[in-house]
Amino acid sequence: MTDNKTEEDLASALANKALDDEALDGEEPQDEPGPEAIIAALEAERDELRDRLMRALAEAENIRKRAERDRKDAEAYGGTKLARDVLAVHDNLGRAMASMDEDLRAKAGALIEGVELTQRELLNAFAKHKIGVIHPEIGEKFNAQKHQAMFEAPVPHARPGSVIQVMQDGFMIAERLLRPAMVGVAAAGSGADLTDDEGVVENG
Repeated sequence: MTDNKTEEDLASALANKALDDEALDGEEPQDEPGPEAIIAALEAERDELRDRLMRALAEAENIRKRAERDRKDAEAYGGTKLARDVLAVHDNLGRAMASMDEDLRAKAGALIEGVELTQRELLNAFAKHKIGVIHPEIGEKFNAQKHQAMFEAPVPHARPGSVIQVMQDGFMIAERLLRPAMVGVAAAGSGADLTDDEGVVENG
């Protein structure tokens, strides 16, 4: 009985093995990638890594340039708000100087000298911080980037669009406008008797 059982188990095992072999024979063998495919995959991975590296380096350079630009802007324009507030001091000193007549100068020479010295020191401080005065000349062409027109008026022999009066100086800080100069401008119709671009007057 035992021998028959053993023979049956052996026969069953052989039958199962035969079925497994047939199943394996029916499967298509998997092709392993060849050297060219491996090289192409490695090159694609290399190119991707190189592209990512170049992008990272470009971004780092942009950040460095932006930080440097921000540093320079902070150095040049960091005091803009304070400078605007101090301009009122400059204006008041200028008005004080303009109101002093010869009699007052004779009576209070030392005081006036002190005011003048204060004004010079203030302008020196402005210069150290790259703050410059905009003082348009009469007859100069109106510049909307630096001037603010307070009024227009027809003026004989004045070229239309030229400065005819300066009411308040302007200021620049580095390359930026801190405050425009306030001016009066010759209106259209002024200078009707000008004959050429050089401002020659016919009846001169």
